[in-house]
Amino acid sequence: MLELLGWVPLFPFLGFLILVLASERFSEPLAAWIGIGSVGVSALFVSLIGFEFLNGTMQPFKLVLGSWIEMDDISVPFGFYLDALTMTMLFVVTGVGFLIHVYSAGFMASDPSYARFFAYMNLFVSAMLVLVLADNLALLYLGWEGVGLGSYLLIGFWYKDPNNGYAARKAFVMTRIGDTALALGLFLLFTQLHTFDIQSLMLGAENQWPPGTLLPMVSAALLLGGAVGKSAQLPLQTWLPDAMAGPTPVSALIHAATMVTAGVYLIARTHSLFMLAPTVQFVVAVIGALTLLIAGCSALVQTDIKRVLAYSTISQIGYMFLALGAGAWSAAIFHLLTHAFFKALLFLAAGAVIFCFHQEHNIIKMGGLRKAMPLTFWSFMIGGAALSALPFTSGFYSKHEILMAVFEVSPVLWAAGCLGALITGIYSFRLVFVVFFGVQSEVVEKSPGWCMSAPLFLLGILALSGGMLQVPLGTVFPVLTSPDRDFTFNLVSAITVAAPLLGLLIAVLFYLTGAFSAQRLANYSWAKPLRLFFLGGWGMDALYDKLFVHPFKTITRLNKNDAVDGLYLAIAWLSQKLHLLVSASQTGRVRWYASSLVLGTVAIIAIGLLS
Repeated sequence: MLELLGWVPLFPFLGFLILVLASERFSEPLAAWIGIGSVGVSALFVSLIGFEFLNGTMQPFKLVLGSWIEMDDISVPFGFYLDALTMTMLFVVTGVGFLIHVYSAGFMASDPSYARFFAYMNLFVSAMLVLVLADNLALLYLGWEGVGLGSYLLIGFWYKDPNNGYAARKAFVMTRIGDTALALGLFLLFTQLHTFDIQSLMLGAENQWPPGTLLPMVSAALLLGGAVGKSAQLPLQTWLPDAMAGPTPVSALIHAATMVTAGVYLIARTHSLFMLAPTVQFVVAVIGALTLLIAGCSALVQTDIKRVLAYSTISQIGYMFLALGAGAWSAAIFHLLTHAFFKALLFLAAGAVIFCFHQEHNIIKMGGLRKAMPLTFWSFMIGGAALSALPFTSGFYSKHEILMAVFEVSPVLWAAGCLGALITGIYSFRLVFVVFFGVQSEVVEKSPGWCMSAPLFLLGILALSGGMLQVPLGTVFPVLTSPDRDFTFNLVSAITVAAPLLGLLIAVLFYLTGAFSAQRLANYSWAKPLRLFFLGGWGMDALYDKLFVHPFKTITRLNKNDAVDGLYLAIAWLSQKLHLLVSASQTGRVRWYASSLVLGTVAIIAIGLLS
């Protein structure tokens, strides 16, 4: 059954090819069947493979489909590698991806580019599957760039709006910065260890490079650069909120099952290298802590329902980076798994609100929707509880495991994580209370069909019970030893549990009961500039505009005639002038031609004699 592994990324890719080559001939139902069915078959194959893998010895399995690159002594196969980490990612990509595809059939109904949408979605899923299955870094990079292409196509899907095209270009350019660092890291690893095979690279690094030396530090730092770009972490996080320009199912797929989880997967897959570079590994934790706080504060003040969730994704990926930096590898992947469930649930529920509420995104214009949209309301309640890490939800188990592991490494980073949990509780339930409580402003004229409701129901169950689905990763990562359960441990655990509950209480007081007025708080002289600062993502976009975008535009204006092209134009002008000069000697008089030949001959002979 494990031999079916090669078919897993192939089916979505075949669906992409069929939909691209013959999309104009397909009706909406047929396009949906091809798009959804191809991902569904992959999900079925993953289930069969997972059943055999998890009920067997769970030994890593390698499948070589053929040779990809053969050049001198370089041999790069088209090979796949399966272990517990890969299995977890396959479940996330195909399982959650399939539910998002089903939801898309209803959300995108009557869109003029229905088949094109499913084609791009299939390409996106196929590229992510290649990325997580790759047994070598060259093939991983192929999937990595394929994911970047898929995100560009999907974010700018409604390309007739210039803002959507801008958001797609921004995501593409900013992630290319990280991709450049990753490519340099791959070249460095290959030139030093003479292989692209990931397992061989990690083993070679452990055997040849002493911990803390220059080569592992530089290699890990370059890989971290790639991970930061793809997973939208500080300082390359500004593209993700703008990526909400795409259709809502695209946002769900990017945030829950594909794009932004790629950086977390990369660091987890190469964790042996990061363990040889402890300084870089600690930087991973610091980046995660800073990002989760910055993004959480920005989420507190957003009014676009999707941008709130976008900043929450940046924050939750920050928790995963925090865990990776603390060496809690299994906890990071566990949170990746649970985050896929509740974040997909929240985005699809937000899409249902947008779909049924006149395409409105501003939460301030909503309110009182819990009775008009009961399934969506309970989906938001469950998703918000899991996002906040309230007890007995999937997010509670994974985030609690992260924070307890981080405390062993750095109490300061643990405190940052707890503060982030408090902030998460506030903005999660602010969103729920503002959208679904209070007075309903307008009548809801639509209701989501079964293909939108069924994924919400299933994801709601997973968001609640997903904490029981932790895949044993002891065969992949070193297991952290648990501390003694003394008073300090119990106190830290209690504070970790209490932080999101306190955030929920604050949200209740401000946005549900009205015991405290958020509007009154906003009227303070210091509150408005702080709100604008958070609303603008801590001024990061403005800073980048001043440092990079505006200078680049200035240079392009000064160089609008293209100085390089001017050199070639000067050569062409000189050639024309020389041509005119030489053509003046073309008189048509034979005696002048003969005299010129004689004079030229005499001159050449004279030069020869004199020299």
